[in-house]
Amino acid sequence: MENLANKMRPKKLEDVIGQEHLIGEGKILSNLVKNHHLCSMILYGKPGTGKTSIANALVNEIEMPYKFLNATINNKQDFDIAIEEAKMHGEMILIIDEIHRMNKDKQDLLLSHIESGLILLIGLTTSNPYHKINPAIRSRVQIFEVHELTISQIIKGLKKALEYLPDIQATDEALEAIATLSSGDVRSALNLLETAYYASSDKRISLDLIKRIQSKPVFFHDKNEDGHYDVLSAFQKSIRGSDVDASLHYLARLIEAGDLDSIYRRMSVIAYEDIGLANPAIGPKVMAAIHASELVGLPEARIPLGTIVTEMALSPKSNSAHLALDEALNDIRKGSTGSVPDHIKTNSQTYLYPHNYKNSYVKQEYLPVNLKGKKYYHPKQNKYEDSLNKIWKEMRGE
Repeated sequence: MENLANKMRPKKLEDVIGQEHLIGEGKILSNLVKNHHLCSMILYGKPGTGKTSIANALVNEIEMPYKFLNATINNKQDFDIAIEEAKMHGEMILIIDEIHRMNKDKQDLLLSHIESGLILLIGLTTSNPYHKINPAIRSRVQIFEVHELTISQIIKGLKKALEYLPDIQATDEALEAIATLSSGDVRSALNLLETAYYASSDKRISLDLIKRIQSKPVFFHDKNEDGHYDVLSAFQKSIRGSDVDASLHYLARLIEAGDLDSIYRRMSVIAYEDIGLANPAIGPKVMAAIHASELVGLPEARIPLGTIVTEMALSPKSNSAHLALDEALNDIRKGSTGSVPDHIKTNSQTYLYPHNYKNSYVKQEYLPVNLKGKKYYHPKQNKYEDSLNKIWKEMRGE
């Protein structure tokens, strides 16, 4: 039996829920259909946001031959067959789901046919194509982000879905709960509505029924996809912003997903990128907390993790050290290097050995001539860097 989500699959762009930045009067995809001129594209966004629905609506309205393949499931032979079919038709739309998983052989096979116009590609992916898609493919397509749906947009879709479910009533509170529990995934919302429909004994979907079916929010949290990185990004930015409550909230989400490895890696980065010289002791403390977490495992790992994240959020912050290095790297990449000064080259006879001088300091030039006087490090105002700067000045006799 066909499920509700498939029954609701849009036949036209105007039936797609949300995505007003792409669909509607004067919008990009609607104009492409209006002018009957489709381009190769990649649609990316979280699961349940409507990527497949948009692709289906496009091919229905354009009325061109098309084929649907999955980069993971379908093998090279399937792609060969699709290209031969395209040659028979003169051109064809090829919809490729999970395009970020397409291997090099399949990509190489498609490239020339996309460029010639034989294949019009519609790639679908939950991963950011700027990170995951081969640049050769990326340069031949337009990239459109499909936005996560709002609660009000999902409720609108649910009300439309009720037309497909005979003799049923749903309260506004129940629909809002379904939309909230779906976390922006309209497919999840439709599946929950359909489950409630068949679970109801009185042809009525109430808030109590929804709570009995599902009380825990459906967090989009696949460690290979963008939603995972959104949570990690929020975790780091909350610590950087010294918001301890938000930091603990996103830590809790990561712990609930059981993703300790990502927590460890991100905390290690934050310790040096965002806290840095303002509290250099935080690096070893983070490593100690990671070791303790590994030792005890979940659920006890939450205890050292909660402690260290609280300290990280409340710690003073400085990014001066890594910004200094980034500026130096930028010079190198622009070609601003120059020769190492003769007096600090290997076996130089004119090198002044600092330990032979007062305070182990002697003035001499270390940078290449064309970078003389260049300043990369710009200290922030915090106790530790202030003390370093004071020692540095005393060393130079200032």
